[in-house]
Amino acid sequence: MRVIKIGGAQMGPIQKAEDRASVVARMIALLDRAAEQGCGLVVFPELALTTFFPRWKEHEADIPSFYEDAMPNAATQPLFDRAKAHGIAISFGYAERTPEGRRFNTSILTDRTGAIVGKYRKVHLPGHVEYDPERTHQHLEKRYFEPGDLGFPVWRNEGAVMGMCICNDRRWPETWRVMGLQGVELVVLGYNTPSVNSQMGDEGLEKRLYHSELSITSGAYQNACWAVAVAKAGDEDGHPLMGGSIIVDPNGFVVARAQTEGDELIVADADMDACNFGKETIFDFARHRRIEHYGRITAQTGATPPQD
Repeated sequence: MRVIKIGGAQMGPIQKAEDRASVVARMIALLDRAAEQGCGLVVFPELALTTFFPRWKEHEADIPSFYEDAMPNAATQPLFDRAKAHGIAISFGYAERTPEGRRFNTSILTDRTGAIVGKYRKVHLPGHVEYDPERTHQHLEKRYFEPGDLGFPVWRNEGAVMGMCICNDRRWPETWRVMGLQGVELVVLGYNTPSVNSQMGDEGLEKRLYHSELSITSGAYQNACWAVAVAKAGDEDGHPLMGGSIIVDPNGFVVARAQTEGDELIVADADMDACNFGKETIFDFARHRRIEHYGRITAQTGATPPQD
């Protein structure tokens, strides 16, 4: 057995006025709780250091302050130090600004010494670029980030093959399959998902949680891997984010689930060898995939129905 005790460190809301030191202190408190339970890996949400600023255009002058120019940096070094002291690998998301001024929605993965072993930049950016008066709230990720340029790599860490994705990536089967084709055994992801659909307000929280869970459980099942999906949740500056953090096994079953919309730790013992059966039977890609029929997936973007 190759068991990793995983902690999903859901975070409650981060208000615009909350500074990095306060946020990092909350993350360290969750990390300490995970250490008490013997976790070897702790996963934090997307944009774990700040409020979800892509909801704004009216505060655009403040936006540059939400990016990180280096990782770790002075504000986050205490988190890395505590993770190293506990011997816990961590993953969390943040807004990255490169030396060239490029901006990405990014997540990193460390080993138990606090060294960064993997970086991922969000590929599937939702939302729009310009202010949309028809929406109940804005979702300006396409304004404040560019699509990730690193693809969907995987890394060997903690004796397992690990990959990362972020928020909207979870809804795209291509995300999971590209990692699955690299033998991924554990996908870690964070999200900041509004509780309300800005374009279909009557969808309701129950359906939004269902669709989130459906995308994660199906991705894990169809690639015979574990998945840890961790939310930032609750009311951020009057804008509600949904919780629903879960840990999912390689058969697509939820084995741990958050009960609140606040800072909360969920824990599960994840045996990486549990991936083997699915990878060697129904999802033995080498035996069963028929790539001669899949060209359309990468040859086009939009759908093209047959002509009448």
